[in-house]
Amino acid sequence: MEKKYKTLNDFYAYYLTEHENKTSRVLHFIGTDIVITLFIGFLFTFNWYFLLAMPLAGYGFAWVGHAFFEKNRPATFTYPLYSLASDFIMFWHIMSGQLPKKMAEAKRIIAKEKK
Repeated sequence: MEKKYKTLNDFYAYYLTEHENKTSRVLHFIGTDIVITLFIGFLFTFNWYFLLAMPLAGYGFAWVGHAFFEKNRPATFTYPLYSLASDFIMFWHIMSGQLPKKMAEAKRIIAKEKK
């Protein structure tokens, strides 16, 4: 299957439009925060269980958001690396207060693509 998005920058606009539900974004944020915390825990303890728990925490929260709130298929299945990177970018945009502006830009970009 030919993938539509060739760069992370192009993909990120699509990614944001697949995360319009606030509860879903909060779940993604929580999952990403837990992933970061688990990684830091691993760095301090070298306990491999921290690394094993990372995908469960990250994907678990995200997939609940998609299944119950967005009601769409996670982009992880088609764009695993872009999706992973976009989780961290969205996390930063939430933390830095940039998300509303980025969401508006993404909607304009995707609307143009659909024309």
